Amino acid sequence: MNIDERLSKIEHIIRQPSFLNNEETGNEIGYYIFDYDPKDELLVRNEVKHLKDKINDNPNYGFQILEFDLFEIICDILKEKGYLEKTFKFEKKKGREHAKKAITKMLRLSTDSNLIVKYIKDRFVPNSVIFLTGVGKAYPILRSHNVLNNLGQQLDEVPVIMFYPGKYTGNDLVLFNTIKDSNYYRAFPLIE
Repeated sequence: MNIDERLSKIEHIIRQPSFLNNEETGNEIGYYIFDYDPKDELLVRNEVKHLKDKINDNPNYGFQILEFDLFEIICDILKEKGYLEKTFKFEKKKGREHAKKAITKMLRLSTDSNLIVKYIKDRFVPNSVIFLTGVGKAYPILRSHNVLNNLGQQLDEVPVIMFYPGKYTGNDLVLFNTIKDSNYYRAFPLIE
């Protein structure tokens, strides 16, 4: 199935009551991954925008789409804490790896008080479907398994779809089809 065919199936899937109630595949946590070839990034972004506009502008759907761009969340948190400009200076002075470590620590990415998860949880609303985007833009600061694992422990009220530029095997995520992350995920492929 090509990318256009796969993208065209998303609306039908997310409109199903069984999907909205996390009954679609027995997936009690309602976490899904839509993986795609990174070269199709702009097509995916356009479809996400199209679906958001179409569904959010029509109350007859009975739900809304909340998009959370992981890279934009990182920038928002850094701005809110007054660290964005400091981060640029720190990176220039100490290097990219030190800046990445400092940002990761500040965001508490490997803890239960993960600020990205808190950001999403504080802004979700009932009767919605969460779209997680910006995975590729957020790399290498953020690894998607940090978000999925921590969010899965704190938010199970609504379905979550991560749009992933790479390959998802059901057990492994391979970012950009080259960077393997051998963690187990409890997410289901949205479309095989």
